Amino acid sequence: MVNDMTVNFKLTSIAAALAATTAIPAAAELKYENNTGGYVLLYGQLNPALISVDDGEETETRVLDNDLSNSRVGLELLQPFGNNDFTFRFETGLGLPNSSEWNQLGTDFSGWTREDIRHVDFALAGDWGKFSAGQGSMVSDGAAEVDLSYVGTALYSFTNDENGGFFYRGTDGILSDITVGDSSSNFDGARRGRVRYDTPSFSGFTGGIAYGQNILSSDDDDDYYDIGVRYNNTFGGGVEFAAALAYAVRSADDGSGDRKDTIGSASVLLQSGLSFTVAAGTRDNDADGASDPNYFYGKIAYEDQWISWGKTGIGIDYFSGSDFENDGSSTDAWGIAVVQRIDSINTDAYLKYRNHDFEDGASFDNNEAWVLGARWKF
Repeated sequence: MVNDMTVNFKLTSIAAALAATTAIPAAAELKYENNTGGYVLLYGQLNPALISVDDGEETETRVLDNDLSNSRVGLELLQPFGNNDFTFRFETGLGLPNSSEWNQLGTDFSGWTREDIRHVDFALAGDWGKFSAGQGSMVSDGAAEVDLSYVGTALYSFTNDENGGFFYRGTDGILSDITVGDSSSNFDGARRGRVRYDTPSFSGFTGGIAYGQNILSSDDDDDYYDIGVRYNNTFGGGVEFAAALAYAVRSADDGSGDRKDTIGSASVLLQSGLSFTVAAGTRDNDADGASDPNYFYGKIAYEDQWISWGKTGIGIDYFSGSDFENDGSSTDAWGIAVVQRIDSINTDAYLKYRNHDFEDGASFDNNEAWVLGARWKF
């Protein structure tokens, strides 16, 4: 267990970090526009958080960059080209000590590596659709994470951003070799070096197809393919609805077989501020001995502006997964969060609690995480 002095130090550290963030005035958009309709935009964000994880016997507490939406910087260029728009986007994480690289055994922070590069993406868009090439999102990226709720800033279908590296502890007090990250996922797509085509919008529907490889990793020579469709519309009475469905294949270079994911999500936001979000996915593994996990996720949230700073969002969610670590295993996770908008400094402050319960025939303590953070964008 961390002692009181350590806790006080961590609380002081996060308070200083959040104070530094909130002391920054809302900067004007860093955008340069030319006289032909083009522009260059510099953007980024910082997302420090105080994270405390309890494995049932020990508690670890750190101030870290929250991998839920890591600190990053980017450059976006747009230039009209005839009836089309040419765009270029470069974006990279900052490589700060983050929540994906710690557990009960300590920290293993890698610093900045080439895998922190998120986008080096060229695209041409017009009435015919959009063609993209370079490091960027596959079609399935985001298909499991459609979420119209404001509390989605902190609470969404991927449930282990803050404690994914932590090992479950057996009720006998011994650490297992199974992590929270092993026991759950939403199978959402990734960013790859890819070529991609997206159709124009037809009555709110768009479709896409892509092929890519993991060009940022020397250990991954697999091929990635996916296809998907999205829908977004606002109906009478101000009801917003969005949904996505995608099918993604990872074809193993060593001939061990394909991994096929089918994922989807949908979200509705009522004019009252009440919202409902669901997601689900299945994985079919051809590799010998691999399990075929599946999950369901649901969330109810509400948002309104109760104070002058900006709107407030609250929500509660539930994740149920099967066969993630092995056949017959089960994972239940639930969380509750509140997110407060601070318009004057373009910041979202949030507090979240997450509880993971895993079973595979053996008995494990629940893994619990508390997160207090603030995401400042420029």
